Amino acid sequence: MRYQGALFLLVFLPLVLLAYKLTPRRGRWCVLLLASYIFFFSISGKLLLWLILSTACMFACGMWLETVRRDGADAASKLAGEEKKAQKKKTDRALRGIVACGVILQIGTLLCLKYLGFFASNLNILLGKIGLGLQLPVFRFLLPIGISFYTLQAVSYLVDVYRGTVRADRNPFRLALYMSFFPGLMEGPIARYSDTAQSLYDGAPLTYRNLTFGVQRMVFGLFKKIVIADRLNIAVKEIFEHYDTHTGTVILLGAVLYTCQLYADFSGIMDMGIGIGEMFGVRMPENFRRPFFSKSISEFWTRWHITLGAWFRDYLYYPLSLSAPMKKLTARCRRRFGNRQAALITATLSLFCVWLCNGLWHGAAWSYLFFGMYHFFFIALANITEPLTGKLLARLHIPTESAPWRLFRILRTCLLVCIGELFFRAATLTDGLRMFGRIVTDFRLPTELSLGLDRHDVVLLAVAVLIVLLVSILGERGVDLRQRLAEKPLALRWGVYYTALLAVIFFGAYGTGYIPVDPMYAAF
Repeated sequence: MRYQGALFLLVFLPLVLLAYKLTPRRGRWCVLLLASYIFFFSISGKLLLWLILSTACMFACGMWLETVRRDGADAASKLAGEEKKAQKKKTDRALRGIVACGVILQIGTLLCLKYLGFFASNLNILLGKIGLGLQLPVFRFLLPIGISFYTLQAVSYLVDVYRGTVRADRNPFRLALYMSFFPGLMEGPIARYSDTAQSLYDGAPLTYRNLTFGVQRMVFGLFKKIVIADRLNIAVKEIFEHYDTHTGTVILLGAVLYTCQLYADFSGIMDMGIGIGEMFGVRMPENFRRPFFSKSISEFWTRWHITLGAWFRDYLYYPLSLSAPMKKLTARCRRRFGNRQAALITATLSLFCVWLCNGLWHGAAWSYLFFGMYHFFFIALANITEPLTGKLLARLHIPTESAPWRLFRILRTCLLVCIGELFFRAATLTDGLRMFGRIVTDFRLPTELSLGLDRHDVVLLAVAVLIVLLVSILGERGVDLRQRLAEKPLALRWGVYYTALLAVIFFGAYGTGYIPVDPMYAAF
């Protein structure tokens, strides 16, 4: 069952909405939980057990943290002076041990299921090269859908309970809903407990506004996914699977098309998930904010997959930067190199760890690791050269806020992103390097080009991409198009709704000649 599939849209979702409507408010969250587990089981079957175990671990550790914190506070309240301080230190050590245990169990499960085979196979290669006859067994496990997403949600919950920013939930079934809410289960967004928990359990009524706004968002997501992303898949598949028969120009075109496909697919599914959540009165965090208007790689990652970037920032980058070893390193570097250089060195080390994990999070392959290091390089380079760049622009009298300079920065960022996505999409890192080599050495216009798309497909793609671009431009200018549409007369408003829905039905890339494409980020 897929979000864009007929079974989900015409059977599953209407039945869930109906059951939700007919259930008393206090029990509506139970309907959502049951629906989420049915949805998960329809895709992953018995692998649902991993989700249940992850949720049970999260619940047990959360309750353990609350108990130790409460007992420690009670014990400290009866003491004074040094004894009270010693008791607080003892409680803090216990809390750190519990949260470390919970995080290790969550991340360790993900590492074993997703990366054990990758590490073992590469270690076997290394052992062979140094002449050792030892070979490790290489295990390949079936992965439950969304494991990379719900694992990060579980870790964020445990750390937030440890930090005291949220209270541990005493109801394991409500935690299960937070972990498995079906609109965000497949591709996120990666929600914090404080983002969605209350609205998930409130059982808000199905209102006309929530339903219409949710349908708006869902149909636009379907449009991006089925009309653009799935149609682009034909050309992208041809270029990447037969790159050795194409010139560098065509390969660069393939990188651009794949970037468009990935954005349309991922943001389209995200629009659908957020829209479905909106129908139930659940406000899920945004995951995209018009990323192709970014003026730097760093800004791009504050607009693309926002919840993943925010997770790495809050749960990896800041803890690393503020850790005791990093503070000692900063102090040493400050004495030797000065304040700015010291801050830059430690920030770069933390950034390296973030992007190493970011690359690995996407998948167990060298191409994903390279993808992470690629973005790390350009972000670190920009940080290092920032003073020099500022002086150079001032000397050349280039106004940094001028339209031509902003346009140049946007186009430069888009090009760098597309090259990065080339390595991301390539079957292997070797293929990615070969494709990039062709771009820089064989930049010829093709005499004949056939990518499996006919004129009808090309025209549809051009119009569809233009529509998405116009919507993005309006959004970048602060225009709330959805609210504007909701304020229009009934006939005009519903005329737009039906036109959009008919566009998806008549112009979607499905049926004869098209291969169904699963949501792309669900594989990560």
